[in-house]
Formats: sequence, structure tokens, C-alpha cells
Amino acid sequence: MLDTGELSVAEGLVGDNWSARTSSRNPGGGAHPDMQLNVMSSRFVDLIAVAPERRALAGDQLYVDLDLSEANLVAGTKLAIGNTAVIEVTAEPHTACDKFTSRFGLDAHRFVNAEYGRALRLRGLNARVITPGPISVGDQIVKLDD
Repeated sequence: MLDTGELSVAEGLVGDNWSARTSSRNPGGGAHPDMQLNVMSSRFVDLIAVAPERRALAGDQLYVDLDLSEANLVAGTKLAIGNTAVIEVTAEPHTACDKFTSRFGLDAHRFVNAEYGRALRLRGLNARVITPGPISVGDQIVKLDD
């Protein structure tokens, strides 16, 4: 868990391994451009992690206190973080993988992948960096108007 980070259009969160990962959802086989950042609700991860030290086990890059539901953040919605960084919500779904299930249990997996869990995006959402910039814990995240 970092207190500060740098968002990059080319790398996502600088220092993360997104660009080195392959994705079965990418026809080219490389890193999926619409899965550059995984964003999860800080309130939900606190609920399933039980203890603060287990929070990072979800594996997401950003934990935010924001309504991530599909009704609130449709694909294409831009979010400003801190003073300069902007990310864009993508249509690519963020679902519970085997690692998530092994760390938080089958009940958590079923809960986030149920119809209501997906609508609320309890597992989180995928995003990509539009405008680079530094980010820090405690930075305000704001939904931008189109």
C-alpha cells in the first residue's frame, strides 16, 4: 500500500505490473488497455477484509470512497483525482478471480458476482489513465461533467 503514487497514460500506476501482464480478454494477448487500473470501494474492501492489513489482498490499485455503481458511473465517465490526474471508467467488467476467491472466500465471490453485486460494482471497476499526475491517500476524487 502506497501513500503516494504517479498515474501515467503509458503505465497506469507507475511501478505496478499492469503493462507486463497478459489478459485473455485482449485479442493481442498483452495488457488490456481498458483494465489499466482496478478501482474498488474502500468501504466494501474494509467489510470483506475484516482486518486493515488484509485490505491489500484485493489487489486493486485504488481504493476510493465513491459510489462505483453502474448507475452512477457509466463507461466513459471521467474522474479527477487530486490536482491533475484524470481517469476514465471503462466498460470492461472487473470480476472476482481465483485469487480474490481464495483470499476472501466463495461467499464473497458469489456476492460480488451476483446481479446486484455487479450493478453496484462491489468488486470494483476498470479504468484507464487519461491525464497523468501525482495522487495521494486522501486526495479528493470527483466525477467530471461531460
